[in-house]
Amino acid sequence: MLLIAFYIAIAAEAMTAALAAGRRNMDWFGVCLIACVTALGGGTMRDVFLDHYPLVWVANPYLLLLVCGAALATIPLARLVDRLKWPFLLLDALGLVVFTIIGCNVGIDAGVHPIIVIVAGMVTGTVGGILRDVLCNDIPLIFQGELYATVSMVTGVIYFLGIHGGIQADLIAIIAAAVGFSLRVAALLFKWEMPRFVFDRQMRK
Repeated sequence: MLLIAFYIAIAAEAMTAALAAGRRNMDWFGVCLIACVTALGGGTMRDVFLDHYPLVWVANPYLLLLVCGAALATIPLARLVDRLKWPFLLLDALGLVVFTIIGCNVGIDAGVHPIIVIVAGMVTGTVGGILRDVLCNDIPLIFQGELYATVSMVTGVIYFLGIHGGIQADLIAIIAAAVGFSLRVAALLFKWEMPRFVFDRQMRK
């Protein structure tokens, strides 16, 4: 079940990344590159940090075909995909929690400290979007108050504590994903945001 959700999530991430590339008037190679960075970048960075080789897409090269295929399919369907805002927001929320749980599993298998397990989950879930925004010359949404990394952290903590507490992996994965997904959707619906730090050197005391 987690694997199926993973495939759906990376395809959706690739399609939204293709739209971002299209808004920057990139060529088809750029579209595919942005899609790959977005969908697979988080897992790649996690594997590099944890010295976990081969990288996920090197071990499973068909992932590149899936991501590039989804991105290229978005080009003729761009107007339709752009209208489907909420379905893709929901798929993005699904991808966030699924990627986080997969990243935590890699950290657990690597035997790293619990804090690093949570960080591995967060890197897997969030870094792809950060790289996409940076390459598209945008300030990453995750740094603009979006309740995104927090959702990933909550998901990872629930999952790790459940595993550590002896709960069956499939069951705690469903629980953690459900909590994280619900929190992300609630944040979108009710406009929940992280506090912002605003510093203006021209402001007088």
